[in-house]
Amino acid sequence: MGELFRSEEMTLAQLYLQSESAYCCVSELGEIGMVQFRDLNPDVNVFQRKFVNEVRRCEEMDRKLRFVEKEIKKANIPMVDTGENPEVPLPRDMIDLEATFEKLENELKEINTNQEALKKNFLELTELKHILRRTQQFFDEMEDPNLLEESSTLMDPAEAGTRAPLRLGFVAGVISRERIPTFERMLWRVCRGNVFLRQADIEDSLEDPATGDQVYKSVFIIFFQGDQLKTRVKKICEGFRASLYPCPETPQERKEMAAGVATRIDDLQMVLNQTEDHRQRVLQAAAKTVRVWFIKVRKMKAVYHTLNLCNIDVTQKCLIAEVWCPVSDMDSIQFALRRGTEKSGSTVPSILNRMQTKQTPPTFNKTNKFTSGFQNIVDAYGIGNYREMNPAPYTIITFPFLFAVMFGDLGHGVLMTCAALYLVLRESRLVAQKNDNEMFSMVFAGRYIILLMGVFSIYTGIIYNDCFSKSLNLFGSGWSVRPMFDPRVNNLTWSFQTLDENKVLQLDPAVRGVFNGPYPIGIDPIWNIATNKLTFLNSFKMKMSVILGVIHMLFGVSLSLFNHLYFKKPLNIYLGFIPEIVFMASLFGYLVILVFYKWVAYDAHTSRNAPSLLIAFINMFLFNYSDPTNQPLYRGQMAIQTLLVLIALACVPCMLIVKTLVMRRQYLWQKNLGTQNFGGIRVGNGPTEDQAEIIQHDQLSQHSESDEHEAPEEEVFNFGDVAVHQAIHTIEYCLGCISNTASYLRLWALSLAHAQLSEVLWTMVMHLGLSSRSFGGFVALSIIFGAFAVLTVCILLIMEGLSAFLHALRLHWVEFQNKFYVGQGFKFLPFTFESILEGRFED
Repeated sequence: MGELFRSEEMTLAQLYLQSESAYCCVSELGEIGMVQFRDLNPDVNVFQRKFVNEVRRCEEMDRKLRFVEKEIKKANIPMVDTGENPEVPLPRDMIDLEATFEKLENELKEINTNQEALKKNFLELTELKHILRRTQQFFDEMEDPNLLEESSTLMDPAEAGTRAPLRLGFVAGVISRERIPTFERMLWRVCRGNVFLRQADIEDSLEDPATGDQVYKSVFIIFFQGDQLKTRVKKICEGFRASLYPCPETPQERKEMAAGVATRIDDLQMVLNQTEDHRQRVLQAAAKTVRVWFIKVRKMKAVYHTLNLCNIDVTQKCLIAEVWCPVSDMDSIQFALRRGTEKSGSTVPSILNRMQTKQTPPTFNKTNKFTSGFQNIVDAYGIGNYREMNPAPYTIITFPFLFAVMFGDLGHGVLMTCAALYLVLRESRLVAQKNDNEMFSMVFAGRYIILLMGVFSIYTGIIYNDCFSKSLNLFGSGWSVRPMFDPRVNNLTWSFQTLDENKVLQLDPAVRGVFNGPYPIGIDPIWNIATNKLTFLNSFKMKMSVILGVIHMLFGVSLSLFNHLYFKKPLNIYLGFIPEIVFMASLFGYLVILVFYKWVAYDAHTSRNAPSLLIAFINMFLFNYSDPTNQPLYRGQMAIQTLLVLIALACVPCMLIVKTLVMRRQYLWQKNLGTQNFGGIRVGNGPTEDQAEIIQHDQLSQHSESDEHEAPEEEVFNFGDVAVHQAIHTIEYCLGCISNTASYLRLWALSLAHAQLSEVLWTMVMHLGLSSRSFGGFVALSIIFGAFAVLTVCILLIMEGLSAFLHALRLHWVEFQNKFYVGQGFKFLPFTFESILEGRFED
């Protein structure tokens, strides 16, 4: 069948790398991304491996680069990404990179420390400036300028002449604006109302030097009497994280201090500007190369991590690695090893040696940007077994087609195709932009799937003759009515008055002249105005769904034949594939033939007497041929249907009993064959060469239908387990044929739902704008058309499209792939720098 229709042939190979050239060889293998390294030291702790120190050094460099990147983002400096993909640095270049990163990190940390200290000093001076200005305003507003020199407390008049006047003390500071109410209540409660608080907001926001956030603060001044209250006030200020500053008592001293503070602020602002300019220059220079540095460091880390998976020879001069690789890419791998050896300057070539193994290789399906989306759909169900038939090539056609059967609308298909074409034609620009939006990335990855879904939807929309719930009358209708009576044409007696007075008229296709023949392509547009439109479309789409479903399932069963032929499983062909295909064809294939026969055998004159296919199919299983309400379709129907049911029933014991007994006989034959050689003395512990080849193919295939009857000779054949397993498989297949066929009726259901929803949207929204012919109606039509377009895109394209997509996915996973696809393998994960840099494999 070729490599397109099944996974690549893989081989296990040993790599012998000289210690001096191992680093360069592994880096070249990472560039081509065609080998998967196996861990040859599974029992060795990661901290005890050979290159653990180099990995740590790379992690330390990566940490420093992340710090630099964080500083660049904090400064809102764009990082240059030229798309350059530098080569892996040589081991001797690691010292230079470490020195560069160390110098850059220390310089940035020193700048940040100095800048934070300067900003803290600047904040303190700014707060002090506001305190001095606001405090002066407080004192100026006081009515008694000698407030600080006279006591405002209650004193006994007799003691006024003997005691000196009490002096009020005060503290001034700055506090966050949102803490002022709580701060004021706390002062009142703790000091019992013996303090006087004045506060004013600072209009401009201040920058917090620690976080860089803008905060709003308020200036306060607290008057009190006595050292005890002073201690309480300071503790409260400390608890609320208020900043206290010394404030002179006299206006002249406050004025002189304010002038000094303003001068210091100007000088400090100049130093801050110079520091910020220097920091910007350092970060801008780093922003030009930080992406390249990241790539280099992560490539180096990946190489050393891969080298830790290898074994080291006792002489410490050779590294031994085991890799899975495609057989078709062996030459490319050899060429990469040769380039790595030359780059390292070594004279000893690296050796790639293929190994014989019975281990199951990983599954690798080569894809491109067109087929990768469809392969992801298949892999989401399960990674295929090694060399198993790959459903992806067939899914490229069947998936968008089944989607379009449910989504069939010419207008909606055109919109979907245009959207996908935009993504396809501008894919290079969109890839260069590197959009991090997860939803957009998912849609962009499936752009070719959406394109094919749109193209197929246009085709099915033409077949349904449905465009935004309206029909296209391209070739005229096959139905015609002559209003005036013409005995030479027909006996129709309708007149123009009859047409005007009756809203609903019935056309009889049996009358000549009314029906002029079938429509050239698709459905006749006259059905769009027929009252029995749904009745006609229900019958048409239901039969079409059954036909497509049976064909799809028969194709899936047919693909299982190629698996049996490739893995050389003749028992699965004779007692598996043939009974399965006969069972399905004799029952459901026969139903499809009846559908086509009924379409051909009955015309407009005899269609009223046509029997029901559903009743006939049920009677076929019940052997009921005396139903007066459902006459036979053709002569000899009873004999043919009875024979088909008996054939289908005979296939069940073939799969259920005969296959199990034959498998048991094969096991006994292989067991006796081993003990009869050389006079009953067995030579060797394993099977013969032919049997070993069969067993190896059995292990590689891991096919659930055949694992039980070609097991290795050492395994004990449990007849009960095998019989139960085979019984489950047989019952699942026989019942699945019925349930899977019914499941394909979702094609009919979703198609009708989409058409009806489109018609309702047109009738309830767009029809309102088209009902008026005035200028106001034109304005209303413009607004209504906008609403119609939004609802069409949101509901019919996105929601209905997603629903049809999921149902098509289900039909492929459950109804199609389970006929031949096991999907229990494990994926080929090559060592490649591309996936590591994209973050798909963090380890």
